[in-house]
Amino acid sequence: MTRSFTNSNNILISGLTSINSQLFHIVINGCYIVKLQGVKVSASANSPNTDGIHVQLSSGVTILNSKISTEDDCVSIGAGTTNLWIENVACGPGHGISIGSLGKELQKPGVQNVTVKTITFTSTENGVRIKTWGRPNNGFDRGVLFQHAIMVNVQNPIVIDQNYCPNNKGCPGQQISGVKISDITYSDIHGTSATEVAVKFLCSKAHPYSGIRLEDIKLIYKNQPAKASCANARGTASGIVQPMSCL
Repeated sequence: MTRSFTNSNNILISGLTSINSQLFHIVINGCYIVKLQGVKVSASANSPNTDGIHVQLSSGVTILNSKISTEDDCVSIGAGTTNLWIENVACGPGHGISIGSLGKELQKPGVQNVTVKTITFTSTENGVRIKTWGRPNNGFDRGVLFQHAIMVNVQNPIVIDQNYCPNNKGCPGQQISGVKISDITYSDIHGTSATEVAVKFLCSKAHPYSGIRLEDIKLIYKNQPAKASCANARGTASGIVQPMSCL
């Protein structure tokens, strides 16, 4: 059963356990000042579209000290989310922590001021991901910090995908994403990748992104440095950055 909180303020959700929900486990929609702590989410391996916690059109949401095992996003961050703080979360299995999908419709609010820190990803499809639809829109994603993350056998530890179009439907001619991405920082991210290419920045041709910051990244694949792949992405790297930056 989905637990949905809509158009509400000053919510505390503490110690909640959700098992095998249909679709989303917890939805925060149109809310202001929400704190989730000590939440446990579990779904079976054959349960698609079972996001652990979904946040949209909300501000001032905090997610702390939680464990999420599902077959979709551990936390999905939708349009209209601002001032979101996620800390000390164990994610896996699942699809990782995702911002998006953004920009499915032309007019959609953006995402701003998101902090994701002290997260352990175990055997997930993705680690920290930003995904936007490959179609015209007026959305944006800015002011995001991914910090202190441990990757354990993660297929795509760091990924920006601005060509998102599941099953190649809804994106006539594979149009280019109009979502503008800016001010994204990846800091102190370590661990193992399950694939050779651990860092993928597939950014929009319409809005090539030049503000990615990489700080102290060390990701390995089969005891060797992993690789990185970039398209339409520029930025800076500082400290030890492995795989070698392609920005």
